[in-house]
Amino acid sequence: MTQRTLAAVIALPLAFVLILLAWVLPLPYTIYRPGPTVDVDAKVSIAGGSSGTVKTYPAGDGQIRMVTVNETLPSAHLSLWTLMGAWLSRDAAVYPRSVAYPDAGTTDKTSQQQGAQQMTSAQDTAAQVALEKLGYDVFRGARIEKVLAGQPAAGVLKPGDVVTAVGAREVHTAAEFVSAVDGLSAGHPATLSITRGGQARDVTLTPTKQDGKPHLGVTISDAITMPFKVNVDVPSDIGGPSAGLMMTLSIYDYLTPGSLTDGQAIAGTGTISQDGSVGAIGGIQQKIPAAKDAGAKIFLVPAANCEDISGSDHGSMRLVKVSTFDDALTAIETWAKDPSAALPTCGSAS
Repeated sequence: MTQRTLAAVIALPLAFVLILLAWVLPLPYTIYRPGPTVDVDAKVSIAGGSSGTVKTYPAGDGQIRMVTVNETLPSAHLSLWTLMGAWLSRDAAVYPRSVAYPDAGTTDKTSQQQGAQQMTSAQDTAAQVALEKLGYDVFRGARIEKVLAGQPAAGVLKPGDVVTAVGAREVHTAAEFVSAVDGLSAGHPATLSITRGGQARDVTLTPTKQDGKPHLGVTISDAITMPFKVNVDVPSDIGGPSAGLMMTLSIYDYLTPGSLTDGQAIAGTGTISQDGSVGAIGGIQQKIPAAKDAGAKIFLVPAANCEDISGSDHGSMRLVKVSTFDDALTAIETWAKDPSAALPTCGSAS
């Protein structure tokens, strides 16, 4: 037997084993594919709307569509061949699993729970931004979720308290609370304005120092109280914060006369913050073709995602860059009056 023949005899079984392993062994990647789109305009409801204390204007022919991405769950076993099929697909994308699920301990259940929590928070913020834009009073602060035993806040603050000021600094968000506490002096008494059981009061406590910063010993979250209950009935299997902008637009549309889109279909994506700013999202390359296929005429792109849309399959659908809710509102109103009007774009995309 020649050396070449011997090498072939050895190599063929090894090649077969490698092919078999590639077929069956899971690889640490996640696949994104276009998901369903949802007309959020048709999903908004308000307690006491129209027939009660709030004048509302249910959706007509227009559509404000949120878009989604189908991504493989943390438990999915993706072989090389499955991933190659996704790589070759124009609409799919492959990412390291650590990008989709940064926490290595994420399970299918915890991922779904986190997505549901993010969706609930996004709905609250969407309602807050839309209502404040329309002149309604919305109460905002930082809610105390937990008070740690043996810490400065113990016996002074209680879970459910909402902090509205730290010293002379007003607090509207959890982030503002953290910033205000960082500005305190350890060892010196500080006054916090709170609401407890609907009653306003001031409390005094003395922060200690931990990790070089003033410390109170509480965990917090954003607190938003609306003058009436706003509900967005998004399907329960859809989670995450990326529909924030579109929910804000739909709530605004529901509370204003006529169709914001002049009876046309639009789509878009982006998180929404309490100050109305629009944040980046993942999977935009998969969301754009889904919106196009759903018949949307324009697609709202978060400015921070502009670099991600090159080569996207958008056909004749216009891609409109937005940084804030006001940007989105202005763009839609401008387009509704004149579909050929110039609108902000991401570079050469249009």
